[in-house]
Amino acid sequence: SAIYELSCEAYKHLGKTSNYYWIDPDGSGALGPLKVYCNMTEDKVWTTVYHDLQMQTSVGGSSVEKLSVLQLNYSATMDQISAITSSAEYCEQFISYSCKMSRLLNTPEGNPYSWWVGKANEKHYYWGGSGPGIQKCACGIERNCTDPKYYCNCDADYKQWRKDSGMLSYKEHLPVSQVVVGDLDRPGSEAKVSVGPVRCQGDRNYWNAASFVTSSSHLHFSTFQGETSADISFYFKTSASDGVFLENLGNTDFIKLELKSAREVSFSFDVGNGPVEIVVRSPNPLNDDQWHRVNAERNVKQASLQVDQLPLEVRKAPTEGHTRLELYSQLYVGAVGGQRGFLGCIRSLRMNGVTLDLEERAKVTPGVKPGCSGHCTSYGMYCANGGKCVEKYNGYSCDCSKTAYDGPFCIKDVGAFFEEGMWLRYNFHSPGTSMKDLVSRTLLSSADPEITAPDLSLNKEELSFSFSTTKSPCVLLYVSSYTPDFMAVLVNPNGNLQIRYNLGGTKEPYNIDIDHRNMANGQPHTVNVTRNGRDIVLQLDHYPPTSYSLPATSDIQFNSPKALFLGKVIEIGKIDEDIYKYNTPGFTGCLSRVQFNQIAPLKAALRPTNASSHVHIQGELVESNCGASPLTIPPMSAATDPWHLDSASADFPYNGQAIGDGVNRNSAIIGGVIAVVIFTILCTLVFLIRYMFRHKGTYHTNEAKGAESAESADAAIMNNDPNFTETIDESKKEWLI
Repeated sequence: SAIYELSCEAYKHLGKTSNYYWIDPDGSGALGPLKVYCNMTEDKVWTTVYHDLQMQTSVGGSSVEKLSVLQLNYSATMDQISAITSSAEYCEQFISYSCKMSRLLNTPEGNPYSWWVGKANEKHYYWGGSGPGIQKCACGIERNCTDPKYYCNCDADYKQWRKDSGMLSYKEHLPVSQVVVGDLDRPGSEAKVSVGPVRCQGDRNYWNAASFVTSSSHLHFSTFQGETSADISFYFKTSASDGVFLENLGNTDFIKLELKSAREVSFSFDVGNGPVEIVVRSPNPLNDDQWHRVNAERNVKQASLQVDQLPLEVRKAPTEGHTRLELYSQLYVGAVGGQRGFLGCIRSLRMNGVTLDLEERAKVTPGVKPGCSGHCTSYGMYCANGGKCVEKYNGYSCDCSKTAYDGPFCIKDVGAFFEEGMWLRYNFHSPGTSMKDLVSRTLLSSADPEITAPDLSLNKEELSFSFSTTKSPCVLLYVSSYTPDFMAVLVNPNGNLQIRYNLGGTKEPYNIDIDHRNMANGQPHTVNVTRNGRDIVLQLDHYPPTSYSLPATSDIQFNSPKALFLGKVIEIGKIDEDIYKYNTPGFTGCLSRVQFNQIAPLKAALRPTNASSHVHIQGELVESNCGASPLTIPPMSAATDPWHLDSASADFPYNGQAIGDGVNRNSAIIGGVIAVVIFTILCTLVFLIRYMFRHKGTYHTNEAKGAESAESADAAIMNNDPNFTETIDESKKEWLI
């Protein structure tokens, strides 16, 4: 049987990206797995569950019946959704009622004409943007209804279309299972209803943890009810070599999990047939201060224990004898009765599908601290491309500020599209620093260039970026200095790449020419150049790195670097003849994830950071990933990827037949045609967006008229554009189904 993770949060910490995943919120409990969409792009993960009600579903018009009932069928059972909402930090669901002579809540005084049914079949008489017990719509809360006498726009009973919409965010009432619409029995009454998917953020259970500081410290909970079946799972992290994780006693019956030695976890119990012990032995020590997962199960047929991805240890139950586990004492997490307790951290402890609140209990227990530190030792490797792992009370995050990347794991390239004639300059010194300013005495104040060049020189550089272009020749990147020294990456008239170094001591600059590959073919290419003294290593795309050496007479110091240019060189003083030629008309195409030593000039231009003051741009810089580096690692094959979703078994929200060995050629061809069509549409969109941004580098914003009074930008847009939320949700839905 496939083992699914408990939540989207768990998939995120396996380094997974946004996608559909099967999650099993109560482990091996009765609920079973469900399929959700996990959005990993923010610090906290969003989990989304979809239903089948079309957006803008029409009710009324021709019907004469008094009530119209709209039923929502989800891709999960109500119990499964409850498991997600109860462990989430926040949940929301969009709801909208568009009306023409159809009143909604019949405010201010009357009985509501319409309502929605939520969890546990409860009726609710509040609408999106409002809260429990308040018979109002969003406009009634914000006091901006069309007619101030009413608390909903629709209650004014106009003959024109009006709308009441907003988020339902009291998660104990979600999800919406039915919408019942009343006021439809008059001629001309019409209404349209939209309900978005349920979206939940955060996972309180995944990081719910306690740190055991002394070997006698423990937490106690009420007796574990696991008479015929027990399912216990948790993560632990320790540097101690042994200790009891948890124990619950009866008269003679008991159940116990412990770390027996640095490499052994034991699960023992007695249901009246004598003690049984299952031990998993790990080839590597488990007291390495990394998180390890333990899963112990027992039912009337068998018992099993698994640690991390090690083989499952199973023990069959005797055919005759006792089967019920009868316990009386409290459940102890940690040491009890003179045994050596566990030292370290336990988190996400689930007993028969229920997460125990270790954190709350630890707050009032001496010797136990709520929460855990040191997540980076286990998860730091997911912060890629030089991103730094930052400890947080409940988890970790990746700090990408010193990288040319973005996103929760620093793997999203930050890049831009350069139009012909556009360029970017990054000054290594910030404006207005002086030699006296020792803190940033890297380079001189630009105010008086007459003074001798600053005393900074490099004897090693590391440069990496990716690009795509169809025009040659051009200057991709150029580093200038206060001396004749420079470094450049060029595409020559034949479309071949050239790296040019001029560090002094040689008559001509030193060139590295890559003659046999056309780089101006519109494909993304990656370039990595590392120089250490005389030695230069160049890696292009996924070809093996090649080594070069500066001539013996060449200087190895890059003296007084001044600025880095992308797309074109605009520098005072004498400039290399070829570069001068290549400068017109300039680079057209895409540059992405540019990094020179610790500097990421494109990111500084596109993301407001403290380095942004160093950047000067000529033209309109449009962010784009069109130059993003191609995948150099083949994706994991479906056979070896344990989280690969078999699309044939995924029955929601799409049901694609997996193309097997007997490939269905027709569907493959149709797929190809569709792919080409989608690609053409996307290209057209990119072209249109570029065209919109071209005009004189300016663009106008249509400020939402209610912006000043709205509490947030979102509120301003939602208040003003009646179709805003609808259109977004609709387009999303069409893509997803």
